[in-house]
Amino acid sequence: MYGFLISFSLSALDWAVIVFCAMLIGMSKTGVPGVSMIVVPTLAIIFGGKPSTGILLPILIMADVFAVVYYHRHANWKLLLLALPWAFVGLFLALWIGNLVDDEQFKRLIAIIVFVSIGLMVIKDYGYKKEFKANKWWFAALMGITGGFATMIGNVAGPIFSIYLLAMHLNKKSFIGTNAWFFFIINLSKFPLQALVWKNIHLNTLVIDILVFPAVAFGAWLGIIIVKKTSEKAYNWFVIIITVLSAFLILI
Repeated sequence: MYGFLISFSLSALDWAVIVFCAMLIGMSKTGVPGVSMIVVPTLAIIFGGKPSTGILLPILIMADVFAVVYYHRHANWKLLLLALPWAFVGLFLALWIGNLVDDEQFKRLIAIIVFVSIGLMVIKDYGYKKEFKANKWWFAALMGITGGFATMIGNVAGPIFSIYLLAMHLNKKSFIGTNAWFFFIINLSKFPLQALVWKNIHLNTLVIDILVFPAVAFGAWLGIIIVKKTSEKAYNWFVIIITVLSAFLILI
């Protein structure tokens, strides 16, 4: 096992960062908003653009399981069924584009989507008006396609789908539960596509994912605790600042 683990040329610092990222993913799936935005550009720096999505996806699925188990009774399936078909359209569009670009272009796509998603986070947190109603099919289509594309290219569809759910005036538990089921279904669907088409999920990457599972579990537990005690406004601004810096780094 040691032989193929060192084939990634990972330093002790790299491993520490990967474990920390796994913990953040667990936290993000159990209610700490936006924290996974830090993980995406960070792993892209360590592994490269497309390879990093192969490392990240199984970690996301592990965290999705914790979120679905904890919030499974609170999903709004009507909203899920409105958005999911369109999300698959965006997913397959991104799958096609991902085969047309090299790794540097892929990293730039991730960075662009990260910046757009940060903008959406700001709109969601500081520009959203409760009187806005978006119960039209075209809104579900727009959010679904955009979210599907963003999750396939860089696993950064969280802010996009959050806007869709917030516009539907869901309470907190319904919001988290619907979000959990959406990404669990989408991420499971992405797994064979990335493994067979992009070929960035294989035995070596899965071993890394398995090794960081305890960090995912700890993060999921920690997220449930932190979300009850931390100021969301202050925390979101911290996430936005760190994410902007990380996204700039992957463009260097």
